[in-house]
Amino acid sequence: MAEVALKAEVRESRGKGPARRLRASGKIPGTVYGRGMDAVAVTVDARELDHTLNTDAGANVLIDLRVGSDTHLTLARALDRHPIRGTILHVDFLKIARDVAITVDVPVHFDGEARGVKEGGVLEHHLWQLHVECLPGNVPERINIEVSEMEIGSIIRVADIRPPDGVTILTGEEEIIITCVVPQVLQVEEEVPAEEAEAVEGEEGAAEGEAPSEEGGEAGGGGGGEES
Repeated sequence: MAEVALKAEVRESRGKGPARRLRASGKIPGTVYGRGMDAVAVTVDARELDHTLNTDAGANVLIDLRVGSDTHLTLARALDRHPIRGTILHVDFLKIARDVAITVDVPVHFDGEARGVKEGGVLEHHLWQLHVECLPGNVPERINIEVSEMEIGSIIRVADIRPPDGVTILTGEEEIIITCVVPQVLQVEEEVPAEEAEAVEGEEGAAEGEAPSEEGGEAGGGGGGEES
């Protein structure tokens, strides 16, 4: 599991005004909290925080947060982002212990090309991440799921997944992760019997054929009346 060092400074000022000024200067306000310590208000460099979180581990990266003379093993939690720009406005650092299990959400990654896709089916993704429990050092960057043997109609549930050693999946076993199904367009076409389709086409053709003669008759009759 990735582990990155990040420096933080104790933050004295609180409130929206000071927080805006901090962000304008390239700093992000935050809070460090966890078992065995009082919550501490801090600031971190915005670029350094962005670099820390842009690893394969994402938000699950272990952060050695240095605050003065103390270093805390933490996870970045409750990332508050700007609704439009997506930039981080505030971050909470949760202090953890290496020998105490934590719960995190881990993304799933699908390996291979499903046999059913080659036959014309499509994959429908129901879950993109799994809730797991493990020691901080055992947090996987992702959980790989092999889909190459999936045929049309196949379903992979949480119960079908074997997690890495030391990892317990907390997501319900009956939850569906991915399915291989017939595309919606093909389903609609197959639901209409050929006889009905031909009958509809015949009715449409007949209606189209009648339209000109009716228009012509009305036009001719009308024309004769007007000329007399």
